[in-house]
Amino acid sequence: MKLRATSSGPLAGAFPVPGDKSLSHRALIFGAVAEGETVIAGLLESEDVLATAGALRAFGTRVERFGPGRWRVIGGAWRSPEQPIDCGNSGTSVRLLMGAAAGQGVTATFTGDASLTRRPMRRVKAPLEAMGARFDGGDTLPLTVAGPVSRGIAHVNVPASAQVKSAVLLAGLGTNQPVEVAEPVPSRDHTEIMLAEFGAEVERQGTVVRLGARRRLSGRLITVAGDPSSAAFALGAAAIVPESEVTVRDVLLNPHRSGFIMALQRMGADLAMSNIRGQGGETIGDVRVRFGPLFGAEFTAEEIPSMVDEIPILAVVAAGARGETRIEGLDELRHKESDRLALMAEGLTACGVQARAEGDALVVTGGPVRGGATVRTDGDHRIAMSHLVLGLAAEQPVTVEDAEMIATSFPTFREAMREIRGRIEEVAA
Repeated sequence: MKLRATSSGPLAGAFPVPGDKSLSHRALIFGAVAEGETVIAGLLESEDVLATAGALRAFGTRVERFGPGRWRVIGGAWRSPEQPIDCGNSGTSVRLLMGAAAGQGVTATFTGDASLTRRPMRRVKAPLEAMGARFDGGDTLPLTVAGPVSRGIAHVNVPASAQVKSAVLLAGLGTNQPVEVAEPVPSRDHTEIMLAEFGAEVERQGTVVRLGARRRLSGRLITVAGDPSSAAFALGAAAIVPESEVTVRDVLLNPHRSGFIMALQRMGADLAMSNIRGQGGETIGDVRVRFGPLFGAEFTAEEIPSMVDEIPILAVVAAGARGETRIEGLDELRHKESDRLALMAEGLTACGVQARAEGDALVVTGGPVRGGATVRTDGDHRIAMSHLVLGLAAEQPVTVEDAEMIATSFPTFREAMREIRGRIEEVAA
């Protein structure tokens, strides 16, 4: 499927941001590990999250939908699935579920689509093996993991990965041995926060996260906050489409996920946050962006973990800024659903923007955006959505290929953009 974005005047209104993908995965998995019933409100019903729900059913967990975004999970003992578990395009699903399966003492084979089966699994496999889990297979999918875990671990989380940390902590729920993760560079802390909400004892001392003695989880009510990675497309669009003003409400403002908002502020965006409050151990609030002059900026490798998923849309914002923007430390982007670093440089250049990859850095020089190109996405949802935002600000329409993969993270993207007057249409093949 091809989609085309066309400049259609100022964007305005409240953007209906969906539930956070990271929180949605974790709410389902923790609910399946917990004793009793977990009720989830605001769950993101994307292909990636539904892959997690399907996998949990294969493990024998009762997972059911009873309304839009409203789900019920009945936790209990897991069983070994008879068939391989297909995680589709979702790296979060497979990495977290490997840790959970090892901790629950079951055996499971994991596979995925063509993209996922190329992505590296060694970083999660190695610490789980150190904890006593057994693997059959190489460093990519398909892989078979067999629990139980029998040993503790003091894992150093380098490079920073919330998925690896989460897998280790989930596996650690199945042992009474010491389990800790040291983080020289912090990663997302949703797992620690939500484990505590489910009743586990989780300690943080400096850069070390440690499981305490209490490791049994109890079902509870979870309300999923709005996804900042999805909100970034609307906020970025408002920043570069003249005369726009867009608000996202009840969005997650966790400091480890707020890098894009901080980046917009550094580039001079007219941005305001309000109604900030706590919810389930997390911080949420409303964010408003108005169009105004933007200026190029430099971002270091240390800043990337807090906005790693937003780098493609940040590059698009940089195309609408004055001067040069340099984003360092992007090697991780070469190992996502696609080589995002190369594809962003290629797509921006095709649309008349000065952009180049220099080693693990992306350099973008802002100015008028010509557009008028058909952009290769390699089936990457964030590459597709980012270039569609570019099309809303370009002189000529921008078309993206393989746009059906947007459904992996944001199935209502087109409808949500329409709510704020963004013009995105399907193009006949």
